[in-house]
Amino acid sequence: MGTVGAGPDGIVGERRQLINVAYRLLGSVTEAEDAVQDAYARWYGLPRSRQEEILSPGAWLTTVTGRICLDLLGSARARRERYVGAWLPEPLPDRTEWDAGGTAPADPADRIVLDESVAMAFLVVLESMTPAERVAFVLHEVFRYPYAEIAGVLGRTPAACKQLAASARRRVGAAGAPVTAAGRADVVRHVKEAWETKDIAALVGLLDPAAVMAADGGGMVGTVLHPVEGGARIARYMVAIADKAPGLELLERSVNGVPGLVAQRAGVVVTVASFEVSDGRVSRIWAVRNPEKLRPWARES
Repeated sequence: MGTVGAGPDGIVGERRQLINVAYRLLGSVTEAEDAVQDAYARWYGLPRSRQEEILSPGAWLTTVTGRICLDLLGSARARRERYVGAWLPEPLPDRTEWDAGGTAPADPADRIVLDESVAMAFLVVLESMTPAERVAFVLHEVFRYPYAEIAGVLGRTPAACKQLAASARRRVGAAGAPVTAAGRADVVRHVKEAWETKDIAALVGLLDPAAVMAADGGGMVGTVLHPVEGGARIARYMVAIADKAPGLELLERSVNGVPGLVAQRAGVVVTVASFEVSDGRVSRIWAVRNPEKLRPWARES
């Protein structure tokens, strides 16, 4: 799971990889950073003699981070049952787009590689897995760790870990293949234009009749508490939002590595929307409004 020296530089060099693993396991930048910090604290808490016995500190840190995430996933279900409204993963901005000058302060989100394994649609599928399935799938399918090492994280046999990953793959396969970024960008752009002009008919045409929209306000800002189902109902809801929020500015932005929309008011990001596109129409919308989940976007406005 990585081989580095036990020196401070080698250990610190593992942080980027650990943040990437933890975010995919937890769907939260904040929780990922906390998990990695906890893993480092445990490493530095070891006697020097014990540190020197560990041949691969990187592998040790990954195993510990994985176990911490597994525990968090186990308790997350109970926490999310008490969550107000829908719980969605934290959306990530594209740093190359937002901060070309590279002058912004370091942030855990900066260290996350944006690829198909962090697309909102993919993360939502991961949420449907059991904690053990998610850990086995992410470590093996995304990061290519062998089952023998994953077994050390899950406390199960390599064969059992292989079965967990296979079960998780079936869930991912059932979700269907993603649309290309170019095709998605065109649809998202048309949605933006129709939303800005409050064109309900155009929005209905862009939305799958069976589309579903979920919004995450975390009980901190106003939003629908239950998913809005049906293209026509979603279109009317979107126009109603526009009517109630004068001065709202819509921007086309990369969200978790794929085209999405960001809504700003007075230069402050208030909503980040992700889209799933199937057959040229939007089939799912995930709108994150919880301010705590929009922190990585705060310095972009």
